[in-house]
Amino acid sequence: MELPSIRAFLRRRADDDHPALRFEDRETSWREHVDASRARAGLLLDRRPAAPAPFHVAVLLDNVPEFSFLLGAAALAGATLVGVNPTRRGAELERDIRHTDTGLLVTEERHLPLLEGLDLGLAPDRILVVESASWRDEVASRAGAPDPDVALDPTAPYLLIFTSGSTGQPKAAICSQARLAVIGETVSQTRGVGRDDVCYQAMPMFHSNQLMAGWAPALAVGATMALRRRFSASGFLPDVRRHGITFFNYVGKPLTYILATPERPDDADNPLRVAFGNEAAEHDLQRFAKRFDCQVIDAYGSTEGSISIQRTPDTPPGALGVGIPGTVVLDPETGEECPRAIFDEHGQLVNAEQAVGEIANAQTAATFEGYYANVEANAERTRNAIYWSGDLGYRDAAGFLYFAGRGFDWLRVDGENFAAAPVERILVRHPAISLAAVYGVPDEEVGDQVMAALVLEPGEDFDADGFARFLEAQPDLGTKSAPRYVRVARELPSTETNKILKRVLRQQRWECTDPLWWRPGRESGYRRFRAEDAQALRARFAARDRLQVLGP
Repeated sequence: MELPSIRAFLRRRADDDHPALRFEDRETSWREHVDASRARAGLLLDRRPAAPAPFHVAVLLDNVPEFSFLLGAAALAGATLVGVNPTRRGAELERDIRHTDTGLLVTEERHLPLLEGLDLGLAPDRILVVESASWRDEVASRAGAPDPDVALDPTAPYLLIFTSGSTGQPKAAICSQARLAVIGETVSQTRGVGRDDVCYQAMPMFHSNQLMAGWAPALAVGATMALRRRFSASGFLPDVRRHGITFFNYVGKPLTYILATPERPDDADNPLRVAFGNEAAEHDLQRFAKRFDCQVIDAYGSTEGSISIQRTPDTPPGALGVGIPGTVVLDPETGEECPRAIFDEHGQLVNAEQAVGEIANAQTAATFEGYYANVEANAERTRNAIYWSGDLGYRDAAGFLYFAGRGFDWLRVDGENFAAAPVERILVRHPAISLAAVYGVPDEEVGDQVMAALVLEPGEDFDADGFARFLEAQPDLGTKSAPRYVRVARELPSTETNKILKRVLRQQRWECTDPLWWRPGRESGYRRFRAEDAQALRARFAARDRLQVLGP
C-alpha cells in the first residue's frame, strides 16, 4: 500500500480551479498553486547542492504565497524545507541555519537586515530573494513545467521544524511527508474541514501549528487558505468577513488578543465556524465562542507527534483532557508512574511533589521521527522505549491530564518555545551585571512570562531606563525574550556546587523581598513593582481562573 504524501495531495489539485490562496487583493487557484510549486521545484533542483550535502532549503519568509509555493516545491522536488524563525537574532539565527546544513536560503527583502554580518556558510548566490529580478526571471522561465522526475521516499525528512527543549539550543524536529499528510487528513476529518471552507493562515508558517493544523488540512481537502502576513488582533474580524473565513487555527494567546479588541454588537455576524488550536487560556474559550458565535476546540499536541491530548465534554476546569492510548505521567528519575493528583476543597493540588511528573507515552516511541543532527536529544526523548514529552503534568483519579509547566531552563511565550541560557548570555554583557538567571513565571493569561534575577557588580545600582535601552540595542535578543520582571538580588539561591536553584526562583516569582522592576504592558520601559502591583496582578489571575498556577 502506497504511503500518503504531500506530493500526492498536490497532484490531486493539478487541474483544480477552486481557490487555493487569498492574500491581500490576490487570489490563486489550486491549479495555479501547483504550477507555481512545479516552477520553484525546478529552480530548487537546478541549484541542489552537490552530494553528499543534504538537499535542505531554509525559508525565511512571512506568511506570503511564496511560502506555500515553496512548501509545494519541496514536496515535489524531494527537498527538506527548514522553517526559519524571524524572531531569532544574531548568533542564534546563524546557529539555526548552520545547524540544519542549509544549502539554499530563500528570503524576502524585509528580512535581509537579519542576515547582515552572519556567517551562514553560504555563498551569495545561495541566498535567494523572492522580490529580486533574478528570482522572478528564473521562476518565469520554468512556467508550465511538468512534475519533476524525482523518486520520493514519503518517510524521508520533509520539514525541519524548530522546537525547544530543556538542553538549551532549539532542536530541529523532523516531519516526513507521510506524517504531515496523515495529520492533514486527520485534522480535516476530526474538525470537519471541507472543500468549501476558508482556512485562516495567520499563525507563522515556520511553526508546526500552522503547518499541521492549518496548511496540511486545507491541502488535504482542497479548501481555500486566506493568508495573513502576520497575525493582527484588530485585523482578525475584518479578515474573517472579507475572505469568508470559516476555520481558524491558533497557538498560544491569539484568542486573548482578539478578545481584548473593542467589542461590538455585531461581532457574532461572521462566517467563522471553528477555532482550533492549543494553549489558549481556558477562561477565553467560552468567551470567544460566545462573542464570535463559533466552536472553539483547544487541544494539546507535540510537534514531534507522539503525544496528543483532547478535551472531552466532561473535561474538568483546568485540565487538558484525555490522552491517546499509552499516555502516562512518569517520574523522570525512576520511570515509575506518578500517583494520581489529590485536590483540596478549593481545587488546589495538595500532592504536587508526588503527582507532578513528565507527560510521556509508553506506546508511541516508534512514531517519533527524531531531531536532525542531535543524537543526545533523540536519546532523551525515547528512553526505555517510552516517548518523553519534556512537559510536566499530573493526572487526576478519572484519568484527566493537567499541564504543570516545562523544565525550568526553557520557556514558552506567546506560543513559542525558547531556552533561557542564550538570554542569560545576552544579559551579562551589560557591564553592571555580574550574574543573570532567566526563567519562566506564569502569565496571567496562558503560558509563561520571562523573569530575570540579576546580581550586580559591586558598587553598581540598577538603572531601569539604561537596562531597557541596553535590551533594545542587542541584535540577537529575540522579540519575545526581553524580561517582563527583573529581580535584583545580592545573591541567588544555589546548590553547594553553585548551581542556581531556578526551581526556588520560579516558586518565589515576584513575591520576594528583593527589589523588583517590571513592564506592566507591552511598553519597553521598566518601573518598580510594588505591593499594589502584586495585588492587582493576583486579581487578574483570579479573573482568569488561574490562581491554581500561583499556589497558596
